[in-house]
Amino acid sequence: MTTEGSDVRPALSVAAAVLTITAVLTGGCTATSTGAAAPYTAAPDGPVIAPGRPGEAARTLSPGEAATAVPSPTANAADVRFVQDMVVHHRQAIALSALAPTRASAEPLKRFAARIEDVQGPEISMMVAWLREQGQKVPDHHTAHQNMPGMATPEQVAQLTAASGPAFDRLYIRLMTVHHRGAITMTTKVLTEGAHTRVQEIAEDISVTQAAEIGRMSRL
Repeated sequence: MTTEGSDVRPALSVAAAVLTITAVLTGGCTATSTGAAAPYTAAPDGPVIAPGRPGEAARTLSPGEAATAVPSPTANAADVRFVQDMVVHHRQAIALSALAPTRASAEPLKRFAARIEDVQGPEISMMVAWLREQGQKVPDHHTAHQNMPGMATPEQVAQLTAASGPAFDRLYIRLMTVHHRGAITMTTKVLTEGAHTRVQEIAEDISVTQAAEIGRMSRL
């Protein structure tokens, strides 16, 4: 007959063995030779997948490329120039659009012009706030813009101001389409040359919005 003591001792021995094996396996994975927890380290040569911008495929970056591909919280000269120029660019778009309520003939065009003011007004305020945060100059309303892509010349602005009815509609669409394409050119440049995270976000938003509005103007 088996005694109570002889039943317990084998069971305790098996449990102890299981605990010992578990401790050895766990310790081998999580501890160093000194007993301290081993820090996690990533492979230094692992690839990094960078998602593409809208319409672009993702690409694989080397570790060296990955170090410079991530936007920085520090602004560079390209960032500052872009934001200053885009404030001026938006101001002209709003000034041209402000003519539409009394000169345009097509109601859809009037609604489109109102949208320009509604969207770009807050964007100007946001960009002005960013420039002040960075300690940079906010352009005044007389800043020169001869070399800025898409800007209407003084002569074109005078033509639009003097026009009305369908003639205004046609000229407004033509000038504003060129204006939007110029803004997209500016965003493309800063997305390549800029470094500041917030400026990259602003540029991407402007590029997507104005590309969509170009399509809407073509339908108008």
